Amino acid sequence: MLKVVFLGPPGAGKGTQAVRIAEKYNVPHISTGDILRAAVKEGTELGKLAKEYMDKGELVPDDVIIGIIRERLSQSDVRERGFILDGFPRTLPQAEALDKMLAELGLPLDKVVYLNVDDEEIVKRLLARGRADDTEEVIRNRLEVYRKQTAPLIDYYSEKGILVEICGVGEIDEITKKIEESLGLNG
Repeated sequence: MLKVVFLGPPGAGKGTQAVRIAEKYNVPHISTGDILRAAVKEGTELGKLAKEYMDKGELVPDDVIIGIIRERLSQSDVRERGFILDGFPRTLPQAEALDKMLAELGLPLDKVVYLNVDDEEIVKRLLARGRADDTEEVIRNRLEVYRKQTAPLIDYYSEKGILVEICGVGEIDEITKKIEESLGLNG
């Protein structure tokens, strides 16, 4: 059973790598964005609450996100096979809530995979995607938000002794191989 969080700046390749590892090892891939959309579509109480914020273009508050994550982590596939979290936690309060939740569920984290990619590479990658909202100014602002809100999680998980840092620059297959090795998987 694999219980892993993927951490890193926007454009570091978290989603790509999380999906690859999840598919190869048959572990549920839990993306915050996917879960929010699914909860809204299914019309769950938390989904309805999240939709109110999303419809106004506002960030969904921590308590709603944490509740939705708790619902997902309580499902049988996660209890049987573990999980790969992608996009959560993003802040120290979310990380602390996740620790508490996982302790209650008896599913402590194995590792946190931190994909380290420097800012200039991130800007280059995100500009190359060609999305209308990916201007250099917007990308640099997202990196600043990441540095303020999410980067402190690197120290938080490092102090717990479960952080593995992987250089997120290079061939996708090579990065996947480094992640597998860091997780003790037989690629």
